[in-house]
Formats: sequence, C-alpha cells, structure tokens
Amino acid sequence: MDLLALADFNLVARHGGFGRAARAAGRPKATLSRRVAELEAALGLRLIERGVRTLKLTEEGRALFERTGALLTELDETAAEIASGGDRPRGRLRISAPLLFSQTAMGKLAAGFALKYPEVRLEVTTEDRTVDLIEEGYDLAIRVNPDPDERLVGRAFLRDRLVVVASPKLVRPAKHLAVAAVVRGASDGGAAWNVVAPTGKTRIAVEPVLRLSSLIMVRDAVRAGVGAARLPISLVGHDLATGRLVHWGDVEGPEITLWTLYPSRRLLSARVSAFLDYLKEAFPEGKPEELAAYIGE
Repeated sequence: MDLLALADFNLVARHGGFGRAARAAGRPKATLSRRVAELEAALGLRLIERGVRTLKLTEEGRALFERTGALLTELDETAAEIASGGDRPRGRLRISAPLLFSQTAMGKLAAGFALKYPEVRLEVTTEDRTVDLIEEGYDLAIRVNPDPDERLVGRAFLRDRLVVVASPKLVRPAKHLAVAAVVRGASDGGAAWNVVAPTGKTRIAVEPVLRLSSLIMVRDAVRAGVGAARLPISLVGHDLATGRLVHWGDVEGPEITLWTLYPSRRLLSARVSAFLDYLKEAFPEGKPEELAAYIGE
C-alpha cells in the first residue's frame, strides 16, 4: 500500500472533502483526487462516494480511516520528535477511564500531568463500558479487572477491596435479622453478604432500602445513616479513619485491580510512557490506602 496515498485519503476523510483538504494542506485538489483514486484502484475498493456537492465515505472507507488515522498521526509525531532531537512527551493523549476512578482521582491526576507535560493535549473520557482502543482511537484505557485481550498489553497499577460499612448510629442487627442496605443498581444486593471480620467469616442478611446508580451516591447515603453498604476501601478510608463510618468487615471475594492497557501493535509513545510513570509516582505501591490518601488530600 502507498503510504503517501493513504495519508492523502486520511487528509480528505478528516476534512470531509477534496476542496477543504486541498485548502488546509495547500495542495492541488486534482492531485488529492488522483491519489485517492490510485489507492482505491490498488485496493480494489471504493472508499469514497463522490457527489456533486457532498463526499461520503463508504463502509470500507470509514473502516480504513478509523484504523489508520491514529497510526499515521503517531508516525508523524514520532518523526517530529526524532527531527527535533528529543523524546519529550507531546501531542494528543486520549484516555478512557471508569466512572468512579474518574470522579475521585482522575481530575487531580489529569491536572498534575498537564502541568508537568504542557506539550501533551490530554483528553479523558469517562465511561464504564469497555471501549475498543484500536477502533475508537484511544491511546490508553484504565479498566477494572479486565478480561484478557490479545490485542492489548498493560500493567496493574492499583489494588482495592470491598468492605461493608455503616454509620455508627446504625445498630447491627442480630444474625437472624436483615439490615437495611444501600446498593448500586437493580442487580446488586442479594439476600446476604459474605463478610470476613476479625472474629471470622459471617453472613449479613440484607434488605435493600435504596438503589442508587453510583458508588459516590451510595457512600453519601450511608453517611446519612440510611443503611449499610459494600464500598471500596479507598472511597471510605477517610470516613473510617475519622469515625464517620464504621467497618463491619471485608467482603469475601477477589481483589479489585485497576489496569492500564494500550494496543500491543503500537510502539509505546513518549506521552503514554510518561502517563504510566506519572501513575507510578502517584501510587508507588499500588495499595488501596494510597488511593484513599490521594482522594482525601
């Protein structure tokens, strides 16, 4: 494949037309049209539907643009870094992060990183769905207990665990009675929680009285004394330390692990490497207490 022709196709697709692309690049419109036609002939595919006044990517053209646009940008930025004689982080860095981590820590992390690396244009998208890094053009994703994906590589940078907490005003009922519970979403809750306490394993019967859509809302409701809840220790560490909430035990089950993931087929850019190092500086041991302290500062 002719990389120059591919770059011209991406230029036209990005600007939405031959005329706009030609004006932006300062190149003849006829040259761009010819190069795109040559690319289509080489691939045996129609990439662009040409109308009198409009230009529309075909399904194949859209797929090619989505998959190659970020790679060409990365090549350009790498060449610019080499030409400038340095490898300092620069350019756009797109990150996808889960909701709770974004609400509690990502704003502070992003601000600190932006101050340290002013030549990086950081963009953070917050969502709990599993984004496709390659298809959607992300450089890095932060995920909780991710499923294996052979297209991605990464590292665990932070651990957390669930605990059962309640207001000191809430009296823990006898074993055969259910406690009022605040849960996240319609599927959370169940009839009982398995808890590991200093006295051993136990089951706490629960009766959900509030169902809320975010863990921060759950924490705030527990602070008000509505009921007990299962929450990450990092989110309630400060409340436990000050006595605002009390610890009824750890939830039995696997640890919560946060991972940073990036596409395995791409070179690790200076900006991605810098962000990974920045996370390591913020959470050197990856313990829940570090995140709790970071949130509480």
